[in-house]
Amino acid sequence: MALVLSSLTINPAFAQSADAELEDLIPDAAVADPEGWAMETEAAQTPDDSGPDPDTPLDGEGEFTLPWPDDDFDVAFEPLEEDPELTEALSRRAPRPAADIALPEMAEEESEEEAERVSNEVSKRITLRYPSSFAEFENIDEFEQRFRDLSDIILLADKDDNLAQLANRAKADMELLQTLLSVYGYYDGSVTQRVQTPREGEGSGENGTIQASDARFTFTIDPGPRYKFGAIDLGELGAVGADYDTLRSAFEIDTGDYINEDTIVFERIDLDVALGENGYAFAEVGAPELTIDHARDEGDLALPVTPGGKYVFGSVVSTLPKFLSGKHLAEISRFDAGDVYKESDVEDLRRAILATGLVSTLSIEPREVQAPANGEPGVVELDVDMTEGPLRTIAGSLGYASTDGFRAEASWEHRNFFPPEGMLRVRAIAGTQEQLLGATVRRNNWHGRDKVISLDVFANTIDRDAYEARTLSAIAKYERLSTLIFQKELSYSIGLELVATQEREGTLDGQVGPRETYFVAALPGRVLLDQSDDLLDPTNGWRLEGWVSPEVSRNNGTQSLYARSYVEGRYYQPVSDSIVLAARAKVGTIQGTALDHIAPSRRLYAGGGGSVRGYGYQQIGPKDSLGDPSGGRSLTELSMEARVRTGFMDGAISVVPFVDAGAVDTTTTPRLRDLQFGAGIGIRYHTNFGPLRVDLATPINRRPGDSRIAVYVALGQAF
Repeated sequence: MALVLSSLTINPAFAQSADAELEDLIPDAAVADPEGWAMETEAAQTPDDSGPDPDTPLDGEGEFTLPWPDDDFDVAFEPLEEDPELTEALSRRAPRPAADIALPEMAEEESEEEAERVSNEVSKRITLRYPSSFAEFENIDEFEQRFRDLSDIILLADKDDNLAQLANRAKADMELLQTLLSVYGYYDGSVTQRVQTPREGEGSGENGTIQASDARFTFTIDPGPRYKFGAIDLGELGAVGADYDTLRSAFEIDTGDYINEDTIVFERIDLDVALGENGYAFAEVGAPELTIDHARDEGDLALPVTPGGKYVFGSVVSTLPKFLSGKHLAEISRFDAGDVYKESDVEDLRRAILATGLVSTLSIEPREVQAPANGEPGVVELDVDMTEGPLRTIAGSLGYASTDGFRAEASWEHRNFFPPEGMLRVRAIAGTQEQLLGATVRRNNWHGRDKVISLDVFANTIDRDAYEARTLSAIAKYERLSTLIFQKELSYSIGLELVATQEREGTLDGQVGPRETYFVAALPGRVLLDQSDDLLDPTNGWRLEGWVSPEVSRNNGTQSLYARSYVEGRYYQPVSDSIVLAARAKVGTIQGTALDHIAPSRRLYAGGGGSVRGYGYQQIGPKDSLGDPSGGRSLTELSMEARVRTGFMDGAISVVPFVDAGAVDTTTTPRLRDLQFGAGIGIRYHTNFGPLRVDLATPINRRPGDSRIAVYVALGQAF
């Protein structure tokens, strides 16, 4: 835990005054040039004859009356007997301090007060000693952890150093402990240090020399009394009237509470936030000032607060009305005109505008249009100043897969072709198995946040093992999305789909099935309940999704009515700080008509990276007479995996063992006896935008034609 620094000013309570009458007696010349003024006095210019000149030779007639000693005067000293204890003490095996560090004298026996102290080894080189009463301090663990995090001795333990450098670090650590004592309200505390080194010849260096790493430090803390808050002055906060109790309760410091300088910083922030959340758009909270009075072991706190009046929202004003109008910005905000001003609503609007991807710079400032009067709040408009960002994107990709062949994709889009937020995208695909040309019109934030209306028109041809298709499609959709900025508990979509397609079963050894024409109209709808904790990398909670698409199909003069649907549940459960168990179950069905009356592209299939890993795309289920997947009317998919965080790359790497199972049947009710199983292991690289996924899988009950190994790469978890 890092030490919190702030602009908190701490003043000792004392005063000094000078004696004005004494100052008047001092001549101006003495103030201007004290030494020159002193030399001008008579005493300074008169020689001092108070004693003999020390350089005058003795003439034998002086005032000395003692006789000189005889020439043969001698003094005999008798040697003392050897003291064994002293000899032992001075021997090379006696403990001696390091030459670079001056050690204080240490008593052989601890005093009664020392015996009552608690010793705690906070590192292999540092021990803290303090009274047992300080050990009961409620923040003692936090105190010691902050010392560990900031100690020079600990942080620089691996550096090459000598004992003198170590002594400087010990001094810095003493000052750190003194600072930490003040942070927690111990303003009369003191810290002393004691250093111990091995006996000479028993150090860790060559030939037993003492090294810096051999030194052990003991810091003795005498905390003194813990100060409490005295008077608390919150400036003009009392002028807010009815909101005073709400705002005062946000500042959770009262007279008599123990002083904690961190708390002052945090509570100042809380009060500032509370003012902004209760309508005070122009409130100012200055730097706190704490005056310490040692006579009464208290500190008086002054926090200058200027509320500045209460306001409600007015309109939203855009500096680019033809690009993103104020009306549109008001629609995507989460407040209405007349609502009490909240700083969090302004910040939410800022994030929503940035999420459009249309602006490069943005600022939002409240502007007073009506001042508070007669007990009624004032009105502020929000001035949204922005500059356009890049609006056009050209994208392309090239790829090859052993199962899909070559694939080239290109697209062009303009994200504000139909202001506001009307996107036009044109895309094309050219590949071994698929060719496509299409255009999409999409309006984001249509009459509300995260509400999207879109129209997608495209023509494509598909040549897969399961079927061939030449298709013209038009899909209109309205949806409420869950986004990274605002993950919603409920999201949904409803649409209209019109399809004209010519399809036939897959080919084998040059043989082809008959090509049939289908005209399909569908009304797909989807609902998702999301109680998970993250959109891309969930670790706790669950999701439940339901999808249904009533459809009418006409083929060879026969009209069929049926409904495609599925239900999918996902569950995430952490079992430790580094392991999350995840499970998924999906059941789908097509009710209302025979399989032959359903276009092959609209049947149910399983297999692949988002389905059952270990198998090829759409390769699970019944096969036709040509040996290709024919699809079915019921679907079952089951998955379970353990997401294990490792310590590699600062915890960014996870290992994920998994087991999948799936089945497709021609009946409308899933049959579990047809399950195909796959298992494998994956790697996740966690980034700020979600995990990158690489999975390696193999089929367990492999059938003829199934590959032994399959590799999948994607963004996000498998489910």
